[in-house]
Amino acid sequence: MAEQPTMGRFSGREHHFPIRVFYEDTDFTGVVYYANYLRFFERARSSFFRLAGLEHAELWDGDDPMAFVIRKINLDYKKPARIDDHLTIVTTYDSFRGARLMVSQAAYRGDELLVTAVSEAASITPEGRPKRAPKDMIEKLRPFLLDE
Repeated sequence: MAEQPTMGRFSGREHHFPIRVFYEDTDFTGVVYYANYLRFFERARSSFFRLAGLEHAELWDGDDPMAFVIRKINLDYKKPARIDDHLTIVTTYDSFRGARLMVSQAAYRGDELLVTAVSEAASITPEGRPKRAPKDMIEKLRPFLLDE
């Protein structure tokens, strides 16, 4: 069996996902290019989802297909990450209301906070219309939600 990449780990409600900064993640100065934090945060959200027992492909290919899209995201850059840094993306799924999933994230280098993000994801049909999350999904995520 081939070795699988890490999906990170849970610590209570928090999901901790390791990222190493590669040359391709940086600009010409060796600092992480600002838009790459969006990719780091996406990997962490998807890994959280998988580790909680949910697969995006299964949702899309199922009897009642659905997917997630980011409706809005707000990032606050505090300090830069640099080439070869080891980062941890900490993610919490805060609330699920109808078709909206609220997510909080932060990128750390050790104990040093570098970037925070608050996003709103929407679950949608193949036609792009909002769709309420299925009950089994909410049950799998319930232990991690802030207001449940």
